[in-house]
Amino acid sequence: MTLMNVLLDFAATGRIGPLHCGMPLTGAEEVLGPGRPHPQIVMKGPDFDGYPYAWGGLELVVTRRHVSGISLRLDPGSVARLPPEVLPDAGAYAATVLREDFTAALDAAGCGYVTNAVLTFDEQSAVTTRPAGVNVLFGVPVAGVAVPDRSRFHLEFLDKQTA
Repeated sequence: MTLMNVLLDFAATGRIGPLHCGMPLTGAEEVLGPGRPHPQIVMKGPDFDGYPYAWGGLELVVTRRHVSGISLRLDPGSVARLPPEVLPDAGAYAATVLREDFTAALDAAGCGYVTNAVLTFDEQSAVTTRPAGVNVLFGVPVAGVAVPDRSRFHLEFLDKQTA
């Protein structure tokens, strides 16, 4: 299993292994262990909806104690920060993925996608995969980010939300 395998599988299916929207938070915590709750959850209690629990670069948004959103965050120029239950040895994988490389991998995997015009502007672009409905966001890294070419779009975020 590589980082690209995890990213492509999520883009194509909207799932990360056994993790999926609609599952109880307790089921996700059985797989991942306890997550780091957003400060709003800490302040207002576990029934406060719409905020994420985090496991490194993996976040699960929770509504009524069920997963209502899944996102993967990459930091171009660094290493992947995903829990070992999602990607063993995640730190061994560079989190620098070019837009052209990822869209070519989607094409090769037979995963359809369309440009997401709402999320495409200035120095970011986005696509939404079909049929899974995962939003994939690419951005131009800011100054100081150690990537070979800061003028190119890099994968930063994948996100699936329930309707």
